[in-house]
Amino acid sequence: MAIKDYPNVHDMLLDTVTRQPGVEAYRWIGPRGAVESVTWEQFYRETRRAARALMALGVGHGDKVAIVSYTRYRWILVDLAAASIGACTVGVYQTLLAKDIRYIVDHSDSVVAFAQDPDQLAKLRSVRDELPKVRRVILFEGAAADDWATDFESFLSLGDGVAEDELDRRIAAVKPDDAAAIVYTSGTTGVPKGAVLTHDNLCFTSQSVRHCLDIRDNEVAILFLPLAHVFARTCAYFSVQTGVTTVISRGLDFLLDDFALARPHWFASVPAVYDKAHARALATAEAKGGVAHAIFNWAFAVGRQVSDLRLAGRPVPALLALRHRVADRLVFKKLRARFGGRVRWCISGAAPLSPQIGRFFHAAGINITEGLGMTENTSFSNVNRLATIRFGSVGQPGPGIEQRIAPDGEIQFRGRNVMKGYYKMPAETAEAITPDGWLCTGDLGEIDADGFLRVTGRKKDLIITSGGKNVAPAVIEVTLASSKYISRACVIGDRRKYLTALVSLDLERAAAWARQQGIAFSDPAALRSDPAVVALINAEVEERNRQFASFETIKKVALVEEFTIDNGLLTPTLKVRRAAAAERYRDVVEAMYRED
Repeated sequence: MAIKDYPNVHDMLLDTVTRQPGVEAYRWIGPRGAVESVTWEQFYRETRRAARALMALGVGHGDKVAIVSYTRYRWILVDLAAASIGACTVGVYQTLLAKDIRYIVDHSDSVVAFAQDPDQLAKLRSVRDELPKVRRVILFEGAAADDWATDFESFLSLGDGVAEDELDRRIAAVKPDDAAAIVYTSGTTGVPKGAVLTHDNLCFTSQSVRHCLDIRDNEVAILFLPLAHVFARTCAYFSVQTGVTTVISRGLDFLLDDFALARPHWFASVPAVYDKAHARALATAEAKGGVAHAIFNWAFAVGRQVSDLRLAGRPVPALLALRHRVADRLVFKKLRARFGGRVRWCISGAAPLSPQIGRFFHAAGINITEGLGMTENTSFSNVNRLATIRFGSVGQPGPGIEQRIAPDGEIQFRGRNVMKGYYKMPAETAEAITPDGWLCTGDLGEIDADGFLRVTGRKKDLIITSGGKNVAPAVIEVTLASSKYISRACVIGDRRKYLTALVSLDLERAAAWARQQGIAFSDPAALRSDPAVVALINAEVEERNRQFASFETIKKVALVEEFTIDNGLLTPTLKVRRAAAAERYRDVVEAMYRED
């Protein structure tokens, strides 16, 4: 299948609508708890109505429309409507503070804003005086009726007075190089930068991804990542291009129920979801104990043997295949049921996936194809194919995308997936994209003879010890977090004699272990200071230190509270804010470096 040169996002959508008008496009749980859905033809009609409503509000070609909301059907509807008339959508995380929302909405020059609910509207109201360009706010959920805010149905009705032929003229004027989205990088430090993604970026990337994945007719996907993040945004456009049915989750708190509703054939996720599912599976087996735990361990021993043979392209002997069918019935089928029971494969992106996690799920019949992308290249450059999964690698580049390693070890990409630039930041754009079009990712990596890319670290995230050794902390952190008792790790050691780590416990697993040891506690959080638990974590770290050179090993560990978005230690894309963690636990860090 060749990559088609769509003039704009609207035409890509229309292609799917023409091909399968009656196929279910989106399904979601409505505000009253009932399942709602639309076909592609219905979605297209609603998109046109929302587009006319935006026109009635005076949204012109090139104007910016902000959306302060978690993922939902109306998010996608407004996004496609805005793109259809040549406007540009700016996604904003609903978890941000009002001052941070103000920066993005104001910096992007947004003229209209959509708010998830009254809580998000209240944030916008609190900074209204600092948003002079925003002339109207529309609520996705809830009622509002004043000079600045209105409800969604009232918004839609505004478009009823705009003629269809006027809308068609606006659609025809949208060109491939026009901006369709501005996605602000959350970043671990510094001011957010808005990556401008064009219609061609979105249409090309959707098709390049499709070439790499096994998509079949009448399949269902589930979307639960935040649409303010480029990963979810690309997934949404990929679904438009392929015409699959997308079930929109209510959020991570409802994920198990939503998987049961969707019964997806595939989905995309960040590693944290796989980590949690892995930890829960192990905890459940351990809690059952006895014969059940023994069967669990036996099943995965069999599963790993089969997994290794399949990855090597070798046949599975008859006796082993029989054992595997038994293991599947007793254990693996139950694990897959947590994801709805029909999952054939899933994508992991946005952060490194532990090879141990990938192998665990592959043994159970769930293929995790790890990939690579960033905001600046429309969230896609590389992905493992089902037939050639290599754990620890992010796979080969997609069709139409070039990759190379610069002389200093930096990974660079070139292709129609690369952003137009950073909004109103020409100096930063020139620093990010070379004159001949190569995107400088800031990642360090290696490319093997078959074109598989392995990311080894970040240029700016490199730790340089006082002995002059360069250390990439990301690999070490993922390895430490492979312990079932460790939730996250943050490696410290820049300009220090040795490496240390701030570690947060998997409280559920740590509590289960403590009970087995007869340790009394009233609050699992208190286990951070329990000598036996500290010794356990030190032993887990020491075991993983064997995988590294001496200068890369962790010499001391401190147990700290969980890293979360709310406490400022994680970005909205679940990356550890190293500088923030080091500052918050400055005294703890200094104590680890005091002379014994």
